[in-house]
Amino acid sequence: MSVVPAEVLPGSALAVDEQPVREAAELAPRARLWPSMAAVYRAQLSRARVARIPLLFVATFQSVGILIMMRGVVEGGREAEAVVAGSAVLVVAFVALNLLAQYFGQLRASGGLDHYATLPVPPAAVVLGAAGAYASFTVPGTLVTAVFGSLLFGLPLTHLWVLALVIPLSGAALAGLGAAFGLLAPRPELATVLGQLGMSAALLLGVLPPDRMPEPVRFTRDLLPSTYGVEALARTFRPHPDWAFVLGDLAVCAVVGVVSLAVATWAYRRAAVR
Repeated sequence: MSVVPAEVLPGSALAVDEQPVREAAELAPRARLWPSMAAVYRAQLSRARVARIPLLFVATFQSVGILIMMRGVVEGGREAEAVVAGSAVLVVAFVALNLLAQYFGQLRASGGLDHYATLPVPPAAVVLGAAGAYASFTVPGTLVTAVFGSLLFGLPLTHLWVLALVIPLSGAALAGLGAAFGLLAPRPELATVLGQLGMSAALLLGVLPPDRMPEPVRFTRDLLPSTYGVEALARTFRPHPDWAFVLGDLAVCAVVGVVSLAVATWAYRRAAVR
């Protein structure tokens, strides 16, 4: 004869009052933006270190070659300032705009976005981490180009510390634009073309002295985010830089960087759910 506890009998008050209540399992805390971005940044930096160093050499060699070529045309003054500043920022455009557009275009075409979509990281962390890693590769080449150009044209090296602001701010603006190109382009080939066109625009409209450009071309130049990094750096070569204008140009770079990275984040969400 088996004995059944009274607690489990139907209608028993103990079955209701003393039945242990199971607590819902707690979910893991949501990944925060900055730690996630740092993790993506380190991963991208370690992955691209070997593959991107030759391309960084190409970008630096290209800018140094432009400086040497323009030395036979430009003697000094405001034109030399524009050439040196434009050549230095061109390194940023080559890596942050051109290469990042190609990277995200290939990542979207190969299904690599599915890997990032499964990670517990915010979409903004993926875009910001990748953009920051690619922009970091521009630091050595930009410094080499700026120092070489200053010595070549006899410009002062006193205020080259402003590159500590020009590189990240113009890099953010160009990297956001490059990421948006790669994520919005329907085919990776089109992303490559858009990146090349953006870099070519930064080359032609950023390196050439603006005083020799027609008015419509100057208007087009003002639409490029890299222009304001060029202007900020070029102003610091003068004997008495107008720091209000320098900070104004850097502020424009910052605003464009925020907007372009926000667009790239939206484009990443759009591409990841397809």
